[in-house]
Amino acid sequence: MEYRPCIDIHNGKVKQIVGSSLEDEGDIASENFVSKRDADFFAEFYAKDGLKGGHVIMLNKQGSPYYETTKQQALLALRSYPGGLQVGGGINSDNAMEFIKAGATHVIVTSYVFADGVVNYDNLKKLVDTVGKERIVLDVSCRKKDDDYYIVTDRWQNFTKERITEELLDDLSAYCDEFLVHAADVEGKCQGIEEDLVRLLGNWGKIPMTYAGGISDYQDIADIKEIGQGNLNITIGSALDLFGGPLNYETVLSYVQDV
Repeated sequence: MEYRPCIDIHNGKVKQIVGSSLEDEGDIASENFVSKRDADFFAEFYAKDGLKGGHVIMLNKQGSPYYETTKQQALLALRSYPGGLQVGGGINSDNAMEFIKAGATHVIVTSYVFADGVVNYDNLKKLVDTVGKERIVLDVSCRKKDDDYYIVTDRWQNFTKERITEELLDDLSAYCDEFLVHAADVEGKCQGIEEDLVRLLGNWGKIPMTYAGGISDYQDIADIKEIGQGNLNITIGSALDLFGGPLNYETVLSYVQDV
């Protein structure tokens, strides 16, 4: 298990939000934390501890009045820690190389690949041709429906027809280096993890995966390691003291290493 840091950017600000509250119309979300610092502060903070594989997520869609300021914050983070961060949010085969050239190790992609509610293999192959499989993280963030987990797109607002199964993960892993999985129903709520999802992902465990969503205390970290069979990395947002939460950053790093 590794700790993967995060920098979420919405309306040009580093924030922690309740994932299920995000709406493109009006660019609104329920906020847990809004930083007065720019994204480069957090990038440099993670760099000093040598943390790699963290994700910078742009939470405004292209065409939003805030998209360009959000994008500039993301680029600021990448340039401040080249080779240390991944980036996602509106990534496609046309713009992916811009972020790689700015310092991202990987691009994180959801909506471009899961267009129209299913896997768009043409888009996926274009992306592989553009940046290479080794630079792609597929974001299979999901919400629960009828006792199954379905991939959600467009900043977790829209359900796809793609149910997370070991077979789907097998298929998609041929096109990517890692998976990122936000449990969107509990994202930002600090009320506990999605144990069924952690178990499903941990049972598969064939390439690196980072789980996000609902971590509220140190026991949740231990549970993810146990239930996920040690196959999942974690990220913590709203619950971390860096973002106004109760969990101490240094303690989390030590706990992840020792648990």
